[in-house]
Amino acid sequence: MLRKVVGTAIILAPVAVPVLQGLTSIAVVGFGLFAAGKVVSKTVQAFSAPPKPRQPIEEPMLD
Repeated sequence: MLRKVVGTAIILAPVAVPVLQGLTSIAVVGFGLFAAGKVVSKTVQAFSAPPKPRQPIEEPMLD
């Protein structure tokens, strides 16, 4: 049983590194796209929101 596991691990070891690098790059690209989407969505919301009403500036009282 142990021989099969070790044999399989030795056979798959050269393939594991590129697969891990591929999965990592997919995760990094996915996170980048997610972050860019969030920025775009927040920007669109900020520009499409109605403007806030302005409060008049209070004049200081002079005695």
